Amino acid sequence: MKIKIYPQLTKLAVIAGIASCALVSCKKFISPEPVSSFSQQFVFSNLPYAKAAVIGVYNNLSGQNSYGLYYSMYYPYDTDEMMGAGGNTQDGERRDLARYNITSTNGGISAAYANNYSGIERANICIEQIPQMALYSSGSAIEKGELRRLYGEALTLRAQFYFDLVKVWGDVPAQWLPSAEMPTLFIPKTDRDTIYNRLLNDLKTAEDLVPWRTEIATLGDAADERITKVAVKALRARIALFRGGYSLRRVSNAMERRADYKTYYTIARDECADIMARRDQHTLNASYKALWQTYVCGRNANEPNGEFLFQIAEGGNTGTTDGRIGVYNGTKVGQSSNGSLSILPTYYYSFDSTDVRRDVTAAPYETKNDLVSRTGHAITNIPDGKFRREWWSNPVNPTLATLQSGINWILIRFSDVLLMYAEADNELNGAPSQAAISAVNEVSKRAHGGNQALVPAIPTDYTGFFKYLVRERYLEFGGEGIRKYDLIRWNLLTAAIAETKVNLANMGAAVPLAMNAPSYMASPAPYCLSATLPQFMYYWTTLPTVYNGSNLNTYDDSRIWANSLYKPAPTTTPANTTKVNWVGVQGTSGFNAVYTNLFAFAFKPNHSELYPIYINQINASAGVLTQDYNY
Repeated sequence: MKIKIYPQLTKLAVIAGIASCALVSCKKFISPEPVSSFSQQFVFSNLPYAKAAVIGVYNNLSGQNSYGLYYSMYYPYDTDEMMGAGGNTQDGERRDLARYNITSTNGGISAAYANNYSGIERANICIEQIPQMALYSSGSAIEKGELRRLYGEALTLRAQFYFDLVKVWGDVPAQWLPSAEMPTLFIPKTDRDTIYNRLLNDLKTAEDLVPWRTEIATLGDAADERITKVAVKALRARIALFRGGYSLRRVSNAMERRADYKTYYTIARDECADIMARRDQHTLNASYKALWQTYVCGRNANEPNGEFLFQIAEGGNTGTTDGRIGVYNGTKVGQSSNGSLSILPTYYYSFDSTDVRRDVTAAPYETKNDLVSRTGHAITNIPDGKFRREWWSNPVNPTLATLQSGINWILIRFSDVLLMYAEADNELNGAPSQAAISAVNEVSKRAHGGNQALVPAIPTDYTGFFKYLVRERYLEFGGEGIRKYDLIRWNLLTAAIAETKVNLANMGAAVPLAMNAPSYMASPAPYCLSATLPQFMYYWTTLPTVYNGSNLNTYDDSRIWANSLYKPAPTTTPANTTKVNWVGVQGTSGFNAVYTNLFAFAFKPNHSELYPIYINQINASAGVLTQDYNY
């Protein structure tokens, strides 16, 4: 059974909201004083209310204005992995965001930006007030331990809010005190390096305040989605890699990396090494599929191996507390209208045939209301599969028409720690150590069903190993909102988009051409790049075609197909199958219209890597905020 961190959403909103208001309303902004309110002193006078205030900070990570929609499914696309909302309508919102056709009037950049600052304000209040509570220094051992945990959680949550702002908008205003303590709320942008450095220091402090997941019971806490020590350390490693990576700079309007970048790669390596040394706390689940089917879509937050290091709880069936994960994206079941994100054909053919991640990440079908019968899709309509509806359970019926799903967003997994460690190690040493090779191999071996013989050879030189990592992260984190920002910090987004456009055109040619091996990462197997990929695929119908005792139409993987994904299609339709279009314009109606003419069409290097600030927020800043990056 899934355990939510939001047991009393109404009470949470009241207490957290009033805790924020208590610092500012009577002093600056609202007169007269409201008749009924909780004072700041009252909210932070006891442990239950202090805890509710911190849970209120968590709330800003949930819902459609954060990882319930914008940060998970609007902002991370288009990339060489997936394409955002389809259609050629320039809508001034999600479609223009996906195509990089963004202006400062795009409505999709307003709410998430403001929501982060709301979260920061709530966090700032908790960070200021919790250490001042009498119980923080004089309470019982459990009370002091709980308050230290809450303080560390608030520091970590604030770091996540600022990290999200910086990776999308670059330099942003940085406020480290509650608004009531600020001489003015009109503050200019702060250089992102200064922000990152503050976050890294804060997270170092937080590490010593929060427990490992096996220690939370000593505080009287149950297992749930709250932050533990590993989440802090993993987030610190991730931020360190961004601090050491490339980013679009205001002065030069160019992608740059600072000369001291190895300092931050060292932080990332060391944090990941600490996590890897605690396999009693966290390790890989042996089944890549089970992660998503059994635990994420099954709404079971407590994955027993601890692979989910930092997850965002969604729930409550409202737009402010619950997400559209698996509703906006994912597979269609019955009359549900999912599938706004689509797997690129070039990405689908980047997986080895033996890589189990392909059939988890991509689901080229929809499911009928019986939840078992499949209808195959053309290659131009492959939904992402990790949040597919027919896997939903505990307790929602996946056939229901709903705007919210209650499915958590997984922010960091243990496999990311292994790959971050390997990347940092390679960068610092000029070639991968055996520990780095082993870390990558562990991820790739699971991807191949635990069969070492199927794992592609891992290079041992610096460049080859880095390109292998770029590919491995590509395949491991499909649909998890990571790829775009990886490519930016490596300064590879321009190359990835340009080369993907060429390969999409090759696949869509009247006489399909072979895909080119990518220059910026390790290549797929030669059979994936073939010019003779099938023009059609045939999926099994509901007729009584039986294979190994099962109706093939009921599988949720490539066994729905009657023919090979890598060889020319049969010249006649096999019995008990239905044909769908696959590779080539002649067989795939509108391939160029769907991809070649739309995919990332407005992307511009040294510009599109960051978003503009919404025009109303610029106008409300009294001339303090600037619009940069040639927007």
